[in-house]
Order: sequence, then C-alpha cells, then structure tokens
Amino acid sequence: HACNPPVGNLATGRTPVTLTTCGQNSTELYCFYPDQNLLHHASLGCGQPRCTKCNANQPDNSHLPADMTDDFFANPISWWQSAQGVHREEIRLDFETEFYLTHVIAVFKSPRPAAMVLERSQDYGQTWRPYKYFSVNCTDTFGLQDDLIEEGSMCTSRYSDAVPCTRGEVIYRALSPANKIEDPYSPEAQDLLKLTNLRLLLLKRQECPCHSSGLVEKPQRFAHYAIYDLIVRGSCFCNGHAEECELVNRTGVVENMVHGKCVCRHNTAGDHCEKCAPLYNDQPWKPGDGKSGAPNECRKCRCHNHAESCHFDLSVWLASGKRSGGVCDNCKHNTEGHRCQRCKPGYYRDRGKPMSSAEVCKPCACQPMGSANTTFSSSWRCHPRTGFCYCKPGVAGPNCDRCLVGYWGFGENGCRPCDCARDCDQHTGRCFNSEPFFNIPIGGRIPDLVQTPTNESEEEWKWNDHEQGFSALRHPEKCVCKEKVLGSVADFCQMKYAYVIKARILSAHDKGTHAEVVVKVKKVLKSGKVKIARSNRSIYPESWTNRGCTCPILNPGTDYLIAGQEDSRTGKLLVNMNSLVKPWKAHLGKQVSDILRTGCK
Repeated sequence: HACNPPVGNLATGRTPVTLTTCGQNSTELYCFYPDQNLLHHASLGCGQPRCTKCNANQPDNSHLPADMTDDFFANPISWWQSAQGVHREEIRLDFETEFYLTHVIAVFKSPRPAAMVLERSQDYGQTWRPYKYFSVNCTDTFGLQDDLIEEGSMCTSRYSDAVPCTRGEVIYRALSPANKIEDPYSPEAQDLLKLTNLRLLLLKRQECPCHSSGLVEKPQRFAHYAIYDLIVRGSCFCNGHAEECELVNRTGVVENMVHGKCVCRHNTAGDHCEKCAPLYNDQPWKPGDGKSGAPNECRKCRCHNHAESCHFDLSVWLASGKRSGGVCDNCKHNTEGHRCQRCKPGYYRDRGKPMSSAEVCKPCACQPMGSANTTFSSSWRCHPRTGFCYCKPGVAGPNCDRCLVGYWGFGENGCRPCDCARDCDQHTGRCFNSEPFFNIPIGGRIPDLVQTPTNESEEEWKWNDHEQGFSALRHPEKCVCKEKVLGSVADFCQMKYAYVIKARILSAHDKGTHAEVVVKVKKVLKSGKVKIARSNRSIYPESWTNRGCTCPILNPGTDYLIAGQEDSRTGKLLVNMNSLVKPWKAHLGKQVSDILRTGCK
C-alpha cells in the first residue's frame, strides 16, 4: 500500500535566520507587559510594564533565533527578540532537502504584527511564493479580500489583533476546506505542500493598547518583535514510497528531529524515492496513490542475473504494448540483448544450464584452419544456439576439423572434392572401391539431401512428434482417388451415414500407423453416438495411400460436405471410400438437409 511518514516539528534541531537580534552590538534596555498567566494576583488591567536588558553575548540575557525552535515544553519562557525600532523583520527557516508542510504556528511574546506574510520556496530560496497574508485590514494593506468575508481568500485578519499583548498566536493550515486534496502525492498537492525554505516577513509593528494609559517608560523600549515558539509541522517527502526517514548529510542527532532522507520501499530509490531502484526499471516510475492506496511498485527487469542495473526505454515500452520497457545495462557473463537473453558473438548457449547461470555462454571451439571468416554476421564464430562452427567449403564437424564425405585435403582453403564417383581417402584423395553409397530397395524412396547453410543439429530440423505434412493440394500429381457421388435419395439413405457435417480442412498428418486430418466443424447436419460440436476436431481417413494422399481428397483451406461412419467405442469420426466428400455448395447442403429431414425413414 502507499506509505506515509509520520508528521513532526520540522523546526526542531534547525536554527532560523533573522535580520536582527536584540543586543547584537551592545546591551539594550527593553520593556514589556508580563504574561497575565504568570501574575500571582488576578488583574483586569495590563499590569505594570517590566524592563530589563538584552545582550546577545551574555547567555542569561540573550534572546537568539534558536530560542524560537528549542523544546517549548522544556523551555517555555525562552524567546527570540529583534533589535529595537525595526519595522521590517524576516525569519527564515532553511531545510537541507524537500519536506511536506501541514501547518505553521507562531506564538508571539510581543503584540502580533499588524501586517505579515508567510512564504515558501521550492528551489532553495531562489524564488518565493506566498502561503498566506495576515493583516488588520487586508484590503488596505494588500488589496485582498479578508477570508472572514470571502472563504478561500489569500489574506486573513483572524491573527492580527494587538490583543493579547503577549502569547498571541498566528496559525496557518496548508490543508484547509478551501484547499481540498484527495491524493497527497499528485502534482497539485506537491505544488502546495512541498517546500525547501519557509519565511515569515514581519512588515508592521503595532503597540499594546496599554500604552495609552499613562505611560512612564520611553516608547522605543517597547518597539520590537519577540516570538516564544515557531512550530512548523510536516513530514519528510517520499512520494508515498516510505514510512520512515533518516539523516541527510548532517552530523549530530537531535531528539524528535524530522529527517529528510527516505528509507524507500516498493523497489524505489533516491532521497525522496523519486526513481526506481537500479534493477527495477521495467515500467515507468509512479508515486504511490494516496487516494486509492495503490503502492505503484517498481518492477524488476528480466536480466537473467546477468546485470546489476537497467534503464527504462520508452520506445521498447510502446513496442511491447506498454507491458515491459526495461533494457539491461552492461550485461555480464558474455551475454547481450535488452534482457541479456543471448550470447555475445564468439559464444554459444550451453543448453544444459539455465539462462540465469553465470556459465550459460561458452566460447566457440572452432578449428581456425577449417572455420570460415565470412559468415552471416562477420562477428559470429559459431552458431549462437548450437555452438556449431561455420566451415570452409568441403569441411565438416561441429568444430570444422575434418573433411566432408566425398572431400579430401584438409587445409587453409578447406577440402577439395574427391575425383571419384564415391568417397576417397581424406589425406591422399585415393578413391575407395566400395559398394554404392545408398542401398535403395526396389520401390523405395531416395533420401532427400538438403543443403543447409550451417551444421545445425538434427533436432532443429525435425517436425514435431516426427510428423510430415501431406496434402493433395501440395502434390496434386500424386493423388488419384475414385470418389463417391451423390446419387438418388435411396442410394444416400442406404449408406446409413452416422454423421453429416460442413467442415473446413485445416491440416493433414501422417502418424505412421494411421492418418489424421484436423478440421473446423462449421455446421452439424446429422450426428450419431459421437457428439460433434462446432469447433476444431480430428477425422480419420481409412484410405491413406502410400503416395502421401488422403482418399477421398481433402485439401487444406477448403470447405467440404462430409458424410461418413463413426467408431463409437473410440469416439472417432471415420472417412473412407464409401464416404460422401464434396466441396461445399449451398444448394448441395440444402439438398442433403432435405433428404435427411424427409427422405430417410
């Protein structure tokens, strides 16, 4: 299923950058109104202001940027404070990689700004885009409608009131009713949630309303921004392919810190699981589907254990009908091809070993003197499937190391033909006075001598199950059969045919002991005990001549009307010289149908 890493505080363990800090150059005096919750007595007013000093170089009096992101449970009253008198301040949090943001909370010690912008960058600070504008008056300050009036507006006045003067909150939620996202890994979701930097622009200070009541201290001593806590909730960004993350190029471990390097699953890789692992590029990478929960795992390439990586090739993917697009890289063990599925030139496949074996490809063992340099492919030394070598004229043997029968004088130019009617001595060329080479019985058949371009193994040229294909269509001059004709109704009925069908002849085979013809039954006019369906089945001619013909003649590719007997014991449909076999004609079919329906009683 699609995975989701846990959400944590992205600010933990990371120090914000600010434009100013109080007491940077010298000790500053500042004043503030105390937190009402910390007063020992209940007070309806603001209470008396308190004044103290700030010095960035004195630990007890410093208020540094890191104080915003420390543990707010362990240090509830630590804060960052700007220099006095600044109107525009910037707080920037830079991340070492991409993260997903869910929401931001800033808890102010000073009154909240009258105007402020929350921004994010997705390119490490080169460009910035606003998340939200905050203002006492959105229209006057930013020219935008207030989202209290117009839902979904980019500006709000909800968090810009000067009261409370301390511990006022500013909250931003990335996912709100206005920003509905069904799939958190879609491009739209990434555009909204993904960030590399976060920035708060504090644009306008405002005073606490208590200032108007008989102020004694100097007003400038209240003129600063101060923030107790900056909380940035989010998670590492893993495209739905990880549920935990680890350190990225950082030293030192801070407790509860959210790390940015994903521990990838689903055969993915990269800091954000943004690509497939090296050997898993057989289909395009996809993010996990956060809506349906589909993991969209990367699929392993079929490299037969001969490669450590592969790459996705769009043209291969499209050519396969979008089923497989992986191309193996740097095939090992003397293999080559998109899937390391064949042996390199100069090697042949050992059929005794599985394709995944490191020793599946053996080097060709060709005799240099007897093997030819010019073959079908100039780089082939032997046949890649059999290992048989390509021989010079008159040379034979798997390794091209001897002369063919009827040749002699093995050397650089191959072997020379014997100057004899038959074979000769391979070394001297002297003719043998022996019996004829072929001993052919009377009425027998002279063996076919087939010239082949290579010394293929005998197995590769055999028919399946040692069959030979025959048909009258191939050898019309051989086939003379006396055929049955459709005579009178009485003659037809007298034959008592067990079945009558319309069928197309697909192929004919000599099984040695019997013949078998494969047909496609198109129409069943009559059937007996043997059930006949409209599908492919075999019929068995009883008259199979020694000339390679079926009698009656059954030519492949032709539709016939066939009426014959059956063998109910074996379930076979038989054809013999008493069967009616005629090329199909519509009128012939109607004639036979009429006879079957009305004539034969």
